[in-house]
Amino acid sequence: MRSQRLVRVLGMVEESGQVTVEQVTDRLHVSAATARRDLNALAERHLVLRTHGGAAAAGRGYEVPLGPGTGARARGEQAMAGAVVEQVREGDVVGVNGGPTTAEVARRLATADHLVPPGGGVGLTVVTNALDIAYALCARPHVRLVVTGGTVRPRTYELAGGAAHDAVGRLVLDVAVLGVHGVSDRFGVTAADSDEAEVAQALAAAARRVVVVAGGAALQVDAPARLLGLAGVDVLVTDRPPDAALRA
Repeated sequence: MRSQRLVRVLGMVEESGQVTVEQVTDRLHVSAATARRDLNALAERHLVLRTHGGAAAAGRGYEVPLGPGTGARARGEQAMAGAVVEQVREGDVVGVNGGPTTAEVARRLATADHLVPPGGGVGLTVVTNALDIAYALCARPHVRLVVTGGTVRPRTYELAGGAAHDAVGRLVLDVAVLGVHGVSDRFGVTAADSDEAEVAQALAAAARRVVVVAGGAALQVDAPARLLGLAGVDVLVTDRPPDAALRA
């Protein structure tokens, strides 16, 4: 239970930049002494900076690459991310590619109570080719992080190329979570370009289950690079009901 509580306290600090002992006690229904011990434990791991009466973010800038959006789109991404995390069990090895929606999935994976072992230790392994996702997860004590090699694509923070493809090809994943640009009944799942598609294909091929996350704007849209057919998708998570052709 304490490991789960520490993750929640860390999430509170990251959400607002700082937190007080009183806020921790009110939110988590613990004593002031317990709240202080939790903040001290996080400070000892260099995850927060202890302040008088509370703690502040340690300056790692987690929220810069993974900052949530605003409005209906952000609400849709948050809802989809929550649905994806329900597909993941403690102990799973999860592959995640880059993109704004999968970044929100990473945020949820980092804070989901059911993925934090009550007695401490590793509860989840995440394999990613996205630098922003890796940056956000690297200090989470319950997450074992594996980052592929490859060439950085500045626009998307993703690693691509032969090194990324080969690294994924040597792994076995329980779940691949793929953010995509298009899903249609004619061409299946598609990506913006062939480099992104190659790594996503490798993640799908290495996984026992493939979860595709696509907002309603991507439904019945065909992006330039084919990724995989609909038969290769186990779960489609979206925020808008698909039309009859895609649903069939």
